[in-house]
Amino acid sequence: MVLCLALGGPAGAGPQDTEAAMSETIGEAKLTEGSGTQDGLNQWLAVFRERALAAGISSATLDALQGAEYLPQVVYNDRHQNEFTKTIWDYLDKAVSDDRMASGVKALKARADTLARIEATYGVDAEVVAAVWGLESAYGAVRGDVPTLHALATLAYDGRRGAFFEGELIAALKIVQLGDATAETLRGSWAGAMGHTQFMPSSWHAFAVDFTGDGKRDIWSDDPTDALASTAAYLAGKGWIRGAPWGVEITLPPGFDYDLTTERVKKPVAGWQAMGLRLADGGDLPDHGLASVLLPGGHRGAAFLIFQNFHVIESYNTADAYVIAVGHLADRLQGGGPIRAQWPREERALSFDERVSLQRNLTAQGFDTGGIDARMGPKTVAAIKGFQKARGLVPDGFPSLTVLQALQ
Repeated sequence: MVLCLALGGPAGAGPQDTEAAMSETIGEAKLTEGSGTQDGLNQWLAVFRERALAAGISSATLDALQGAEYLPQVVYNDRHQNEFTKTIWDYLDKAVSDDRMASGVKALKARADTLARIEATYGVDAEVVAAVWGLESAYGAVRGDVPTLHALATLAYDGRRGAFFEGELIAALKIVQLGDATAETLRGSWAGAMGHTQFMPSSWHAFAVDFTGDGKRDIWSDDPTDALASTAAYLAGKGWIRGAPWGVEITLPPGFDYDLTTERVKKPVAGWQAMGLRLADGGDLPDHGLASVLLPGGHRGAAFLIFQNFHVIESYNTADAYVIAVGHLADRLQGGGPIRAQWPREERALSFDERVSLQRNLTAQGFDTGGIDARMGPKTVAAIKGFQKARGLVPDGFPSLTVLQALQ
């Protein structure tokens, strides 16, 4: 989804909320499953109406919120997003399944002319656009049927990321006010992401395009043209480098310094090559500018050297699992092979409560996680590495059950 982890399709995502919003620290009360009510939402909407009017939303447009329903399932989904509750290997098994790849080949063939024009216009590979389409809505088959205004109102009222979702609600109302869609048309996944490639309302305003030339930026109809072009426009606007990979699978040399496995450490490819890093097949590393080393499954899983295009996809959805899934699916659609390394499949993902416990225990032992939010962001990963070093463990920063048990 463009920035909110709205799981529109089996994998979920889209131009969603910003990284800052995604890592927003939540208080003790917000770590529950939510305790909202319909009466509470109604009271919130009455107060919100004044803020929306001040933001330029007309009274007539605001009438679209009459009868908005509190959706408890939306709040539940916000606490249990697949990118954060599954292991990377389980996520990839579904996101880049044989069926998904076969459907992708068919979609590329069926929309070949459209995708070729989009690639020529925006410089984003057709397979990358198709991969986003596949992850977000199973190539248009699962676009979501949740009323967008109701979902966004629920999430804004819920308050865990209230400011973000209130902004998205106002942006959605502006779409209605502009006339590109009606309140009934605005349907999508649970977090407000809409259309074939699950754009959040604010991303629609910033990047949606009228590629069909019919006068509307229509990402909702059965024709995916505007949605696919909008996705390419989004990626291009975020700095996509045509022809460059998102990343490549690599092997690490013995004695590698795991403090270097973070997106925050960027080095020229020649520097990584000199340290002994190689492609998974043993070849030399391709040079596509500054790069970082990523271990999404810990030191016993696959390792990747990631480039600028990784971060561009990351702006669409901040979860590493999602970025790797889009990149790997695009690679497979271009004829690439499967990931070579094995994953530590005996490990399981930590639950929401376990991730909270991990952060609390790290904090209690003097390792700064930047807050208790159940999200395994850069500060939590650094805290895990600090703890692992102190205990003589491999400091890969991977939030495993082994680390949690060692903390307790």
